Amino acid sequence: MKNIKTLSAFVILTAVIIVSVSSFASNNKVKTTKAGDISFVIPHDDPAAAKFPEGAKIFQQKCVPCHQVTGLGIPGAFPPLKNSDYLLADKKRAVKQVLNGSNHEITVNGQKYNVPMPPQVDNYQDAVNVINYVLNAWGNNGGTVTVDEVKDIKIVR
Repeated sequence: MKNIKTLSAFVILTAVIIVSVSSFASNNKVKTTKAGDISFVIPHDDPAAAKFPEGAKIFQQKCVPCHQVTGLGIPGAFPPLKNSDYLLADKKRAVKQVLNGSNHEITVNGQKYNVPMPPQVDNYQDAVNVINYVLNAWGNNGGTVTVDEVKDIKIVR
C-alpha cells in the first residue's frame, strides 16, 4: 500500500511539474528559472522573496511542483499555502512538516488532503527560511518563526 501511495504521489508530481511550467510560462510577469534539471516559473514581483530570499530559493526548488508558484496548490492533491488556515494556525507544525514530511490526512480550508509529503530540507535554518517565506508570500500575513522556537523539533530520518 505504501508503494502505491508513493507511486501515485510521483505520478501526480510529474504531471504537476508539466502543468505548472506550461500554464505560467506565457504570463508576462514571470521568468523561467532553472533549478537542477527542472525549469520553474517564478513571479518577478515577489515582496516576500525580497524579504526572505533563501526561503524563496528553497520554495522554488522544492515546493513549486506541488504547491505551485501561486501558492494555490492543486485541489484534491496538494493543499494551498496561500490563505491556508492550516498553515497559519501553527508555524511550528509547518516547520516540522518541512523537516520530517507528513503521512497523515490534513484538512485545509475545509478540503481534505492525504497525499504524503516527503521531507523537504534537512536542517532547522532551511526549514525556518522556507516557512518564513511561505508565511509572508501571496498576501499571507503569518509573521515569522525563529530557529530558537523550533530547535526542540526532532528531525527524523
